[in-house]
Amino acid sequence: MGPLSRFADISKGRGVSLALLLLAAVLLACALPVQAHALTTERFTAKSNQDGADGIMGATDTRITWQGQADADEQLTSVTITLPEGSALPTDGTTVTVLDGLTRLNLPSTVTEDGTSVTAAFEEPTPAGTMVMLELNNARFPAEGGTYSVAGTYTTADGTTADLPDGGKTIQVTGTTPQEELASWLGDQGWVQAWNSNKFLHLFFDPTIVVTTVPAVFWGWLLALALVAISFPLAIPLGLCWSFLRMAKNPVSRAIGSTYINIIRGTPLFLQIYIAFFGLPLLGIQMDNFVLGIIVLVMNSSAYLAEIFRAGIQSINKGQFEAARSLGMNGAQTMIFVIIPQTFRRVIPTMTSEFILMYKDTSLLAAVGVMEIMMYSKTITAATGNVTPYIVAAFFYLVVTIPLTKVINVMEERLVSGRPKHRRTNNLPEKTPASLSGTVAAVAAEGSEAAVAQTMRMSEGFSHGPQAIASDSLYAKMRGKDV
Repeated sequence: MGPLSRFADISKGRGVSLALLLLAAVLLACALPVQAHALTTERFTAKSNQDGADGIMGATDTRITWQGQADADEQLTSVTITLPEGSALPTDGTTVTVLDGLTRLNLPSTVTEDGTSVTAAFEEPTPAGTMVMLELNNARFPAEGGTYSVAGTYTTADGTTADLPDGGKTIQVTGTTPQEELASWLGDQGWVQAWNSNKFLHLFFDPTIVVTTVPAVFWGWLLALALVAISFPLAIPLGLCWSFLRMAKNPVSRAIGSTYINIIRGTPLFLQIYIAFFGLPLLGIQMDNFVLGIIVLVMNSSAYLAEIFRAGIQSINKGQFEAARSLGMNGAQTMIFVIIPQTFRRVIPTMTSEFILMYKDTSLLAAVGVMEIMMYSKTITAATGNVTPYIVAAFFYLVVTIPLTKVINVMEERLVSGRPKHRRTNNLPEKTPASLSGTVAAVAAEGSEAAVAQTMRMSEGFSHGPQAIASDSLYAKMRGKDV
């Protein structure tokens, strides 16, 4: 037999030996018992503490429940539950329950607290195979929230201490805002508890709900202001256009203006909102809710402003039209430079009232999902079952309406009493037409509307050519003295 043959036989023998060793190792591993925990975590949960939802919020009282099942041959002498760093231990104690099947056992135990850990120690070991449940009442998870699994230790009757198995059970905790932490702190105050003991005060003026509602409603308030700040300036020129159509001599134009104004003013804004928000999508017209809300508010307010402007224009003395025409102004110039400025001055109080009405009417958009003041308040009220958010919403409305109402009252008083008239002659142009008599200057100083109109008719001869420019300037000066 050659050297190669002997090497092959040796290698073959070693391969067989290695295979036998591996087989023996497998059989030995199967024969040895698998080390297991003497306790199994069956439950690790927390009670929902979030209004209107099933979530668990940090820094808010909740009830944490841990439930473990001991093996059939294991007895327990203590169980320790460790909460995450930043948690708060129960304020009214921990409940310990031992169950043997469905039978509740009366086993004396002692509960101690150490930092963020709670330990339940039994005076005598629990019967083998029993279930132990710990309920941490009014405990709090960290304010920042997160996902937490069970942590702690347990001790068996033979003195062995081991870590609690998590059993794959976790608790998802939602972080809390400073406002929610403040509300939680207020809820612990004696005066707030005494305040809320009164049913009326609790339902309408709960301080804990106020502090959480104000930041949310604030964003709705900004949206409502944005709606009005964009809609009202757009409604003013549109209202002027409808007003001119309403007063037009052409019967067709007058009919169009009258029809639009009467339909818009004769139907509620709430109905117009529903037609726009639910009717347009049926036509295949999709539009952002904010933009569509602006369009509806502009169309509605323009009809009311049209009547306001029409009343203001018709309140201007006809002598103003005649005086302007005597200066050579055409109809458009008369309206733009003479009539409309005076009209705006007279209708400012009424326009301010319309602005307030539009601001309050933005609340109707909550019915179609626009997140303004009332929508936020409605959502929070539905979640809490408390009317306090509506009271907060009323405050945000009053912040705007009360100051504007005061402004309206002041303007109305000034219009009724009139401004004091100052007799001044030095505000005339330095150079007046040579052909303009001293009578015109005297009338300008007097500032009487009737006298101005009469004098302008007298100066009709100056309404053409270079003198017209000076006459227009003088007229504008004189009109500054009118009411």
